[in-house]
Amino acid sequence: MYGSSVMVGPSMTDDERTIAGRNLKIGFIALVSASGGLTALQAGGGIGIIAAGFVGGLALGSVLLWFLVQWWQSLFSKTERRETRRS
Repeated sequence: MYGSSVMVGPSMTDDERTIAGRNLKIGFIALVSASGGLTALQAGGGIGIIAAGFVGGLALGSVLLWFLVQWWQSLFSKTERRETRRS
């Protein structure tokens, strides 16, 4: 048994992977949004400025996430095309 190899399936189901991906995206946007608000707070801004920092961070986080998802998808499509050509 020591030298034999055992095949192991994926550790996550497709549904679990989808949920984890969604939670990661939400967490990324929340982190960028909180950063904007906390930066405004640290700078001594009033409640309106702090709220604008959160909203601005929310918008920026959404745009950054969109770019990251597009980049990630294009990276995998290029990899799949290379593997298809080799086959």
